[in-house]
Amino acid sequence: MDKRYYGEFGGQFVSESLMNTLSELDDAFEDAIKDPEFLKQVDYYLKQYVGRETPLYYAERLSEKYGTKIYLKREDLNHTGAHKINNVIGQILLAKRMGKTKVIAETGAGQHGVATATGAALFNMDCKVYMGAEDMERQKLNVLRMEMLGAEVVKVTSGSNTLKDATNEAIRNWTKDAEDTFYIMGSAVGPYPYPKMVKTFQSVISKEAKRQHMEVEGRNPDVVMACVGGGSNSIGMFAEFIDDPEVELIGVEAAGKGIETGMHASAFHGGEIGTLHGMKSYLLQDEDGNIKLAHSISAGLDYPGVGPEHAYLHDTGRAKYVAVTDDEAMDALMELCHLEGIIPAIESAHALAYAFKKAEEMTMDQSMIICLSGRGDKDVNTIADYLAGKGYMN
Repeated sequence: MDKRYYGEFGGQFVSESLMNTLSELDDAFEDAIKDPEFLKQVDYYLKQYVGRETPLYYAERLSEKYGTKIYLKREDLNHTGAHKINNVIGQILLAKRMGKTKVIAETGAGQHGVATATGAALFNMDCKVYMGAEDMERQKLNVLRMEMLGAEVVKVTSGSNTLKDATNEAIRNWTKDAEDTFYIMGSAVGPYPYPKMVKTFQSVISKEAKRQHMEVEGRNPDVVMACVGGGSNSIGMFAEFIDDPEVELIGVEAAGKGIETGMHASAFHGGEIGTLHGMKSYLLQDEDGNIKLAHSISAGLDYPGVGPEHAYLHDTGRAKYVAVTDDEAMDALMELCHLEGIIPAIESAHALAYAFKKAEEMTMDQSMIICLSGRGDKDVNTIADYLAGKGYMN
């Protein structure tokens, strides 16, 4: 079996000029993750710099209200405010190991861009981050943070001016500069070995959560849930539970203004199988195979596809994928603010919204873990506009 594929999904659909680069990257990655010194280095920075491990917080008031044990995996408490830094630390240490001096990245909500700029400052590397013009408008705070950290933020004004186009631009430039430049992919997408790399570095989320839940409950959770855009926090949250069939895995996509409106970002509810950004997966596309615009109030979820391992988990039935509207996500966001004193990222609020529905069929003898992938500081302008009835730009 070709290791570059998850069933029929994945692969390396890139120009000939990048095949060699990907092969070198794959070799370097496989070599690094077998090297105890490299792994020790990753663990050191995750602990001493990022602040891991993150708590598995029992949300008592939510649990009481919704009638089942709700645990939140607090990735929002990481340095930089989201799960993205887990993967950046791993990839940037790999870049240094390979002798690269520059890093580039794409970003939607800006969290991966901030994490990459942070890592580049820490390890003294040049950093360029590609970001869609619309996302730059929605996430001004994160643009400023990246610039403060010394990164050059490149405004992308093609297509929908969002994450898909930022990724296109990043890949195009990487093709030219691969000799001294490492592309830090932020999500579990792209050509192999990126989906595997991102999963490997993000699996720290489920490794910790599994052990933490076992310490408190003496068993595995009944349900594990996370939001899905490209799918990095969710594949990290699922990783250690995939081989535990008794654990139900649920990924929550963005239904935007409703699946029926066509204004959404759900690759599984409105997508077809195709190729984008070097991979074969479920994508939002028209009859001619042109990529359609994704719509979500969350800048981090408006990606028109999903990572190939998620596509595989979906088709094999191992994980279930559902979709939640903007309104449902925003209601859940305010619920967490009021009941637990935690302001989540809008992305994470999608998972919460479905968790509240799922809880209706569960009991207090059961438990679920929700990945709280990021904190909501970056979203306050969007939240203010939403609460004022102004909607959002996309």
